[in-house]
Amino acid sequence: MSGLVNALVIVAVIALVVVRQCSAQRISGDRRWWVLPAVLIVMALREPGLVDPHHRIVSALVLGAELVVGLVTGAGWAWTSRVWRAEDGSLWSKGTKATALVWAGGLGLRAALYGIAVALGVHQGSPALMGALAVTLLARAGLLARRGGAIPAPYGGPAAGVPVRQEWKDRV
Repeated sequence: MSGLVNALVIVAVIALVVVRQCSAQRISGDRRWWVLPAVLIVMALREPGLVDPHHRIVSALVLGAELVVGLVTGAGWAWTSRVWRAEDGSLWSKGTKATALVWAGGLGLRAALYGIAVALGVHQGSPALMGALAVTLLARAGLLARRGGAIPAPYGGPAAGVPVRQEWKDRV
């Protein structure tokens, strides 16, 4: 494919992801929200080429910057998403216009880091992208779980994940 077609495909995929994240999605009550990011991190660490062997220091700095951008993007994604609890007690999330701006900013910063790496002659492979994606998903899922756990259950019940203290009358 030509460079123009690749660029159009990338823009289309990004638009699809942003549009999908800006629609309401149920947040599962699964406490294993960290499993997918952990698997991505393990896969990134196992792949050769995480750090360019010819430019170790600069490559490690670019990788570190990529991970920081991923962390900030994931945190921004979670904080700009609207989170609520439905009447049935399920948690929901929906991205806002600010979420789309966070995505655009994160992609712009990643493109800038890639450009800097290319200008410095540093090769960045898919493990760096996988690691940054894992950090983004980990930050987003962790913050959404924390925000969702603080929302009280309907009808004045306790928030999800908060232990219920039984009074002495209930135990007799």
